[in-house]
Parts: sequence; structure tokens; C-alpha cells
Amino acid sequence: MSKSEYTLVLPAFTIGVHAYDAIGKITKHFGKKVVIIGGKTALSKAKQPLLDAIAKTDLEVLDVLWYGDDATFEHVDRLLKEKAVQDADLVFGVGGGRAIDTGKVVADKADKAFFAFPTLASNCAPSTAISVMYKEDKSFAGYYYLDQPPVHTFINMAVIADSPFKFFWAGIGDAMSKECESELASRAAEHFHTVLLGRAIGKTCTEPLLQYGEKALADFKANQITYELQQVVLDIVISTGLVSNCTTGGEEYYYNSSLAHMFYNASTVLPQVVEGHLHGETVSFGVLVLLTYDKQFELRDKVAAFYKKCNYPTTLAALDIKADEIDAVVDAAPALREWTCVPTPMTKEAFKKAILDTDEFGKSL
Repeated sequence: MSKSEYTLVLPAFTIGVHAYDAIGKITKHFGKKVVIIGGKTALSKAKQPLLDAIAKTDLEVLDVLWYGDDATFEHVDRLLKEKAVQDADLVFGVGGGRAIDTGKVVADKADKAFFAFPTLASNCAPSTAISVMYKEDKSFAGYYYLDQPPVHTFINMAVIADSPFKFFWAGIGDAMSKECESELASRAAEHFHTVLLGRAIGKTCTEPLLQYGEKALADFKANQITYELQQVVLDIVISTGLVSNCTTGGEEYYYNSSLAHMFYNASTVLPQVVEGHLHGETVSFGVLVLLTYDKQFELRDKVAAFYKKCNYPTTLAALDIKADEIDAVVDAAPALREWTCVPTPMTKEAFKKAILDTDEFGKSL
């Protein structure tokens, strides 16, 4: 991807309790035949309102398919063999991040238009041109880069508000990483137009979470769709996705993540982290690791105060990581893309020190 010749496609979205009513207007130029791919729980919640909305259009649903139990290339290959996928003009991805990431790869490989229908506000997968892929053993496999994000993202607030609280809670933890990671990763980079745009949008990610996050969590628990809740949902799903699309240049450059996701991706070598903790939950601790490493202590203290009020992890013990397991996490880090997403060369010693110092800080709270 040349920095002088490139195409940038930014996310488009519809939000509200009647978001699905916009399907016909948005999809009318992309064909008629639809295959829906999603998670089991997601489809149990969103399938009927989605089908009801589709019934008001001239779209034809060929099939509704389960995406699998994780975002793996094995599931992608299985879905590509489905006749409905082969015959469809449009792919509708329904669910959380892993379901939507799987759907994005399927649509890309099958050369179909992809539309996202998040049922969780847990990450920015519904608006990014990147899929996070995993191996069958649940460990991190790598990133799959797409030419563009979903054509359109339909955020039905009624469906989002009816999702499990823990995923929304984790989504805030994941979104908390976007501003500090993109800033650190791109600090020493050439700030041409698109990176500058991403850095600028990144500045809109952290403060709304700190300002509205506590009330949004309370409103979510009470199943109340409020201004504060919608602001946080947009932060998690759209703002962070905009940053991702502006700071990801495929193999050419990558400023989309840094130490917070490096901590998460490296920690997937530990089964208890993968099985017992959500992505955004582990990333939230990684944010403290990054801020400690970067000596942004004032912001770290502010974020940690929010974490303590809202039960995010501030110690390794909260993630079930023992002292003698830290080296395994550190040893996994140099193979990750994020290892180079820092202004000065990273070392194992520096990464380990940041983790241990963060843990000590967390214990002191």
C-alpha cells in the first residue's frame, strides 16, 4: 500500500432501536440474495427482528448459518463450501466480534458485499477492515487484512441492550486501549494525512468512556437505552473502528494497536486467560501496562480509578496469571505485530518490567 496512492474506505453506520429499518435503502445496489452468518446466541436474539426487517424489502434470504465456535480459518473454509454462501450477493454478519470477523473473511474470500449486524457492543470488529483470527486451540493466529470495512453497520440499540452485560463491560475495556495504543504506535511515524486523521479521531475515544462509562454500565444493567449508553456504544463500535481504518495499512504500516493488545495476544498462551477472561477484560489490564511503560502516570491513575469503580482488573491475580507464568507471556510477545508498534525498540526486559510494575501499582490501590 503506497502512501501516495491508496484507497481509504471509512465505516458507515445506522444506529437506533429501529436501525434494521434502513436495510432496504442501504443494500439496494448490492444485489438481492442474502446469506446470514452468525453466532447461536446472537441469532436467537437478532434473527427474528432481522428477518422481519428483511421481509419489508425485496431481499431473499438463502440460509442462516452458524459461524462456528471461534474466528478460525477452518470455519472460514467450511462456510465457503456452503451453497448459500456461493450463491449469495450479500453476506450479513450477526453477532459479536469473532462471528463478525469470521463473516468478513468469508465475504472477502468469496468476493461478496458484507454488512455487519453487531449484537454486542464489545469491540470495533463491525466497523474495521481487519479480522482477528485464532487457532483451533484458541491461541492467537494473526490478522487478516481486508480492503475495506463492512459496507454498512446496523447497530440496533434494542438488541445491544438485551445482550449479556459482561460483553459490554469488556467492550469498554477494549475501547480504552484505542487512543493510547494508536498514539504510541504512530508517535515516531510519518504523520501523513490518514495517520493524522486516525490520531485525531483517537483523541475522542478515552474521555467519553471515563465521562459516561460508569452511568452507561448502570443503564445497561437496568436495560435503559440512554444518551450515555448510546455514546459509549458508538465509542466502542464506531470511534475505535474509524481509528483502526485510518491507522492500518496492511503490511505497509500498522499503528492500530500496541502494548495493550500485545499483552492480550501474548497472554493467550495461558489457557486460564483464554478460557476464564474476556478479550476486553485482559486488554484493559494491558492499557495499564502501556501507560506504565510510557510513564503516563497521571492518565494511568485516572483510568485505574475508573477501573476500581467498575471492577476491571488492575492486578495479574485478577486475570489468574501467576508470577511464574509471566515469562511465558513475555516470551510470546516478540513474534507479535505489536512488538514493533512502539517509538523505540522493545525488549523483553522492558515489557516484563512494565507488567510487573503495573501489578505492583494495582496491588497498591
